[in-house]
Amino acid sequence: MHKAGYVNIIGNPNVGKSTLMNALVGEKLSIITSKSQTTRHRIMGIVNGEDFQIVYTDTPGIVNPHYKLHESMMSYVGSALQDADLFLLVTEMGENFKNQAVLQKVIGSGIPVILVINKIDLSDQESVQRMMSYWQEQIPRAVVIPCSATERFNVDKIFDTILEQLPPAPPYFPKDELTDRSMRFFVSEIIREKLLLYYQKEIPYSCEVAVELYEEKPHVDNISAVIYVERESQKAIVIGHQGKAIKRVGVEARKDIEAFTGKECFLSLHVKVLKDWRNSARALRHFGYAMENDA
Repeated sequence: MHKAGYVNIIGNPNVGKSTLMNALVGEKLSIITSKSQTTRHRIMGIVNGEDFQIVYTDTPGIVNPHYKLHESMMSYVGSALQDADLFLLVTEMGENFKNQAVLQKVIGSGIPVILVINKIDLSDQESVQRMMSYWQEQIPRAVVIPCSATERFNVDKIFDTILEQLPPAPPYFPKDELTDRSMRFFVSEIIREKLLLYYQKEIPYSCEVAVELYEEKPHVDNISAVIYVERESQKAIVIGHQGKAIKRVGVEARKDIEAFTGKECFLSLHVKVLKDWRNSARALRHFGYAMENDA
């Protein structure tokens, strides 16, 4: 009997959803930083076995929208609430689930839930037991699993529990597929990760990355990408004195791109101003975000 299903990962910002998905998939598909709102898209990672296919989807952390960008991010959460075969609800020690409406939709859905309490390596056993009891009361049908995604503690247990709860179904995707996203998408995400790591305050949140050229050659890929910002002052900060800041981003991104693709690449980065892109439906569509009135 073949099993298959969508395992949708939901939770507050910065609780470790992307780290957990990458650990479960065995590939770095979602970017990871210590900053909240790192994930902006719904990212799929597919794990195949002879008699199973798990389609993980990582979703943005749940936020109260301040921009059209946030509205689009929350639309991905909304779609994940609708098409799940299994919810992986990720929390962390000492955390209350901020969006009660989303939590109640999960509770009322009748869909199986694995409640993951992440980052237990930062806590003590008594506190972990208390959190496990709390969540078991909140969602009686859930399987509650304490975990440390960074230390890979109990990741195998989560995987085994997912396999147990997966419904009988044929595979949804060809068995050799890892994700539904293109290489261009992952290159743009790798660059955006470096922006989150190396810039402070509002700068990384004001940036979006678009890959304008991706030319695959036998030994080296030729890639050109644009970093869009909202103001001229941000452009100057991203470039840095004598171009040092943007050069650092390029060097570090190139290393990760080469590790991801398994071959050398030539990476060219440019910075452009696109005023108020986070509130522009047209710009967001151009960057690949789903908008409410899109079919």
